[in-house]
Amino acid sequence: QLVESGGGLVQSGGSLRLSCAASGRLSNGVMGWFRRAPGKEREFVAGLSWSGAITRYTDSVKDRFTISRDNAKNTVYLQMHSLTREDTAVYFCAAATKSRNYIGSSHTEYDYWGQGTQVTVSS
Repeated sequence: QLVESGGGLVQSGGSLRLSCAASGRLSNGVMGWFRRAPGKEREFVAGLSWSGAITRYTDSVKDRFTISRDNAKNTVYLQMHSLTREDTAVYFCAAATKSRNYIGSSHTEYDYWGQGTQVTVSS
């Protein structure tokens, strides 16, 4: 089970931190964040390996977002800075339990999903 939190309404240029609490087994692999903006397909945002040593970001969030994990707490975070209206979306946490280091960008490579948390950036 994955449970996201931390979404909300923020002004353009602001910051938010999303959290994803995972049950023990789900946190033993790659974890990722995806988002789905209104009228758009779900897209990969960021992912990291089991150890946290390997990360991957989509180009539009590089240098603005940081993904991290605390395995002792079974929690994954997405720190978001310099938010723009284009970041408005429902953000989903996902787990790829069969992979410890390979970070896929396709939603088909993740086998568990959270319910999503809304992030709205106002101008």
